[in-house]
Amino acid sequence: MATNAQLTEEYLALIDALDGDKAGRAAARSHMEHSTAIYHGVIVDSSYVPRLYNRETRARFEYIAETTYSILSKVMREYLENPAYRHVYDIDPRLQELILLPRGYDALLPFARVDLFLNEDDMTAQFCEFNADGSSGMNENREITASIAHSRPFEQFAAAHAVHTCNEELFDGWVDEFLKIYDTYDLKVEHPHVAIVDFLENAITEEFKIFAGLFAKRGIECSVYDVRDLRFEDGQLVGTKAFYGRDNAKIDAIWRRSVTNDIIDNWEASQPLIEAVRNRKVALIGSFAGHLVHDKQIFQVLYMPETQALLTDEENAFVQATVPFTSFLTSEVADSRDVRATREQWIIKPTDAYGSKDVFAGVDFTDEQWARIVDAHVDGKAGAPFLIQRYCTPFKTPAIPLYGTQADAEATPTPYNNMEGLYMYNGRFTGVFSRMGPQPVICKKTGGITAATIWVDE
Repeated sequence: MATNAQLTEEYLALIDALDGDKAGRAAARSHMEHSTAIYHGVIVDSSYVPRLYNRETRARFEYIAETTYSILSKVMREYLENPAYRHVYDIDPRLQELILLPRGYDALLPFARVDLFLNEDDMTAQFCEFNADGSSGMNENREITASIAHSRPFEQFAAAHAVHTCNEELFDGWVDEFLKIYDTYDLKVEHPHVAIVDFLENAITEEFKIFAGLFAKRGIECSVYDVRDLRFEDGQLVGTKAFYGRDNAKIDAIWRRSVTNDIIDNWEASQPLIEAVRNRKVALIGSFAGHLVHDKQIFQVLYMPETQALLTDEENAFVQATVPFTSFLTSEVADSRDVRATREQWIIKPTDAYGSKDVFAGVDFTDEQWARIVDAHVDGKAGAPFLIQRYCTPFKTPAIPLYGTQADAEATPTPYNNMEGLYMYNGRFTGVFSRMGPQPVICKKTGGITAATIWVDE
């Protein structure tokens, strides 16, 4: 079996044989500029070189994803069913009430993406974070795959190998899973009106429209609403103003894409949604219990004796191998772990945020800058609790970044850091969100790009 590195070298040789394939790069970037891969109004940047994963890597991803799901499900179930366990989390009392609201269906964690750094030489992995209801990126992956699908290097590579994508599993697969979950809902109706809800200034709205169209193909009406445009009236949850779909329509089932910290930040405006769930007038698929996974303090919770007692020996060993040390950033921890003097070993994160907001990797700063960052965030001094986490060095693979500049045509293959996001639909591994970047923190604002995910020779 060829390794991922050997597959990538073969692909790069095809590009090199075309003198860098400037025309193919330009066509790929043009596709992106006319695509639906838009993140907060900005075209997503991409790699002209896809991430090529062999059978061994796919099997490893599947094991990691499904083992993680087993562990997270046990944590969630214990929190929901055992009041004595709940102290392991430090969360807003309002949020605890939401977490404990009944679901009315079987699935504990319908939709999630777990982000990790895989060392492709030895197949070891270290997690970066877990994402639940607000997980996205499926459409980026789809569009970037389409941007290179008709390029000469890809067509030549595909002629020599069996290749396929995870697009169908990520799109049609989620609609199928959503409807299966809704079918277990104890108050289901025969022809439900489904709503995708979020705070739309934070949303990936083009992705929502694609999913709404897939629901429609199944004969299921689907609309998209801002959480603030919901009303709870006469025992019904109504979407008053649709971003996509129907105004003033009763909602029977929701795919919740709004993360819980946005719900808390918009507490009063979110009351119609909360009241509908509290009164069991809507199926919220992606219950508020998903916050237990989304909150970054889950890494600390997994090491607590109360959690270890829930897990098998194999699962506890898995946690030890894949979950980096994580703790609230307190003066005691900063001193005992010598955080200020060992900046290369640490990264500071908020407990509950997304999009790499307020994330500080020690390798990015001088000793003096790092000391100031620690002092500004220790003991909640920044206005909210922050976490300190052991820094993981990402694995590098070659990328040809397409940023929409003149440099795209001449860019040579450059080692970029990798971060893989493993999608899980109701516990089933369904695909990978392959992100890359030149900096330790991999995100859009640090030059991060997305690469197509391609399974090879299965």
